[in-house]
This record gives sequence, structure tokens and C-alpha cells, in this order.
Amino acid sequence: MVATIGFFDGVHRGHQCLIRQVQDEALQRGMRSLIITFDRHPRAVFAPDAVPPLLTTAEEKMALLKATGIDDIYVLPFDKTMAALTAREFMQQVLKEQLGVKVLVIGYDHRFGKPLSGSPHGEEGFLEYQGYGREIGIEVVLAQELEGEHVSSSVIRRALEAGDVQWATQLLGRPYTWTGRVVHGHGIGHQLGFPTANLTTADAGKMLPACGAYAVRVKKEKVKSEEWDGEEWAAGMLNIGQRPTLDNGTDTSIEVHLFDFQGNLYGQLLTLSFIARLREERRFDSEAELTEQLKRDKEKCLELALPRA
Repeated sequence: MVATIGFFDGVHRGHQCLIRQVQDEALQRGMRSLIITFDRHPRAVFAPDAVPPLLTTAEEKMALLKATGIDDIYVLPFDKTMAALTAREFMQQVLKEQLGVKVLVIGYDHRFGKPLSGSPHGEEGFLEYQGYGREIGIEVVLAQELEGEHVSSSVIRRALEAGDVQWATQLLGRPYTWTGRVVHGHGIGHQLGFPTANLTTADAGKMLPACGAYAVRVKKEKVKSEEWDGEEWAAGMLNIGQRPTLDNGTDTSIEVHLFDFQGNLYGQLLTLSFIARLREERRFDSEAELTEQLKRDKEKCLELALPRA
């Protein structure tokens, strides 16, 4: 078995590059390829207050990993017992004895296992893992980094925090998505001529991009109707923010306007695919001025063409 290990949040282009190398190694050696991941972010066990917002839910991550064509995926339950294992113990007990790994492919700066007080900077690294592997019977192979740019989950989070969804798309290799359930709002959008579906998060741990107006594609999850085939992506524009023109207070609202759609979406799950940020959120002097800006936003969205995903 040729394997790699990680949390793989986002399954971004860096992860994809690593997984391809695992598959290539497995093919050359006549072995099966394996991704080992965890059922929760490791910080949820030893630093729960420092868990970052996630780029993918557990279900999304599994679907993306399966789509790589990897032979096998193993999800390890990460708990205090797992967190207490040193790297050598983890390699011996989990990789070797439990999973039968013969070749481990990892990046030079990848770290796993409980840090050791006697090692440089309190933790082992690639060279130490190679040494443990020779003792245990696991060949540790150095993965090549993705050429051209540094890609990581933390860099993608910074892009989304800045509202730069196009940069996030480049790093992920696909548009960033977010799913919410349609709830009742104030009906102000309808009065302005831009009826919106008001959304509440379907997963509290999933990251929401920065406040502002966005061009998006929208898909209705698992439900079809006469008005809209839920399997297709519809074009729309989204606003995330506190609606300062409408004195919304400090509550953050998430509202999506679907072009050329009339129908009832209450209770439905909508998945948003972020295409581009149109502008930051700002306060307008009147509802009429806001309406004119919404018209300009719609024109900009249509200029982007918003082809189906």
C-alpha cells in the first residue's frame, strides 16, 4: 500500500498534486493507493478554541477525495489517544500494523505525531520519519511541491477573508462553494425589485467569505420543481453583510438574488459557487440609490457570463 496522510481541508491544488504522486508511486510498484485522513481537525482535540473555519465539510471532502480516483480512503478517528502517539508510535501502530502501509509519501515540511521535547524545535521532520521508516519497514518518499506558487488551506482562508474569491478559485482548482438553507427574511429585496432568498448556514464550521456583493452560481440541493431543475446551476448575485442602508443592525445577512426565477424556495438547501466579488458593502443615502447600484451589480454579473459549472 502506498499512502499519504493529512487533514486535506479544501482538497486544493497542493493536495491534488500530492495525491497524483501517491497514485504514480502505487502504479509503478503495482500497489494500491491510499489516502489517510481524520474525522475532525486535530485542533478540535488539543486546541478547540483555535480550530480554523473549514473550507470543506466532511461530506464535501470525502466526495472530492473520491473524485481523485484514489483506490482507498481511510478516515481515522482523531481523539486524545491518537493525539498522544509519537510519530514513531503512529507509524508503527497505525500505518504499519493497522493499515499495512509499505510506502509513505509526504512533503518535506509535513508534521505528524506528538512533538518530542528532545528533537529540534520540539518536533521531528522528514529525515526523522525516514529513519523510523527504515526501522519499522516503511519507505518514506519525499513528495515534490506544486510548481509556481505556495498553496495551502491557510492561504485560501486568507483569500476568502479578503473577499478574493477568484484567488481562492485559482488555489483550489475550482470555485469555492458554501451551502445554506432558505429562511424567511424581511421582504425588502422584493420591494426594491430584487427578491432574495435569505440563507442561514447549513454547517456552522464552514467558512463564509468576507462581506460584500458577489457574482455567484446557485444550485438547489436534492430537490427539483417545475420552476427550476435543481441539478442545474443558475446565475445570481449575492450580498453578505449587515445591510447598512436598511439599518439591519449588527446581524450579518446572506441574501441571494436569482436572475429570471420566480418561485418558493423556503426550506430548500442552496449551494453557492463564488465567481467574483463585485464590490465591498457600503451604506447608500437612499433605497433608490441602493436600487440603482443593484442594477449595476446585475449588469456586471451578466457581463461575467456566469456559465454553468
